[in-house]
Amino acid sequence: MAYRITGLAAEPFGSLFALSDEELGERGARRYIADEKPGFPCRISLTDAEPGERVILLSYDHLPVHSPYRARGPIFVREAATQAFDGVNTLPDVFQGRLLSIRAYDAGGMMLDADVVEGAHAEPLIEKLLAREDVDMLHVHYARRGCYACRVERA
Repeated sequence: MAYRITGLAAEPFGSLFALSDEELGERGARRYIADEKPGFPCRISLTDAEPGERVILLSYDHLPVHSPYRARGPIFVREAATQAFDGVNTLPDVFQGRLLSIRAYDAGGMMLDADVVEGAHAEPLIEKLLAREDVDMLHVHYARRGCYACRVERA
């Protein structure tokens, strides 16, 4: 089954980098300079920030549905990220070496199934979950820290 993985659009986050640290703090966000790789996975480009790159950590409403599974959580975005990852039948490099939690949701935002998998071996689980007719989309999270990574849909 063909699948499509997408990162977040860059536009909503670009103006954050012009804010002062105080202004970011008022919004519940924080600026970092990446000091290791991996360690700062960008949700726009679905790549790890290079050491020395500026990133912002903020809370993001990644499942804005009217259900008990409505969810908001922390994400990193890279200042240099201008293009969202958009890949068909392609796992982003950022999955490598990370344990993933893949969660299947119906059109109403109710979780139907979930499992964990090493990132390099995510494809069979993605295909299995998307093969269910009642599944509308998948969310991938980095299992160890629980942070939202990206969305997966049928291509």
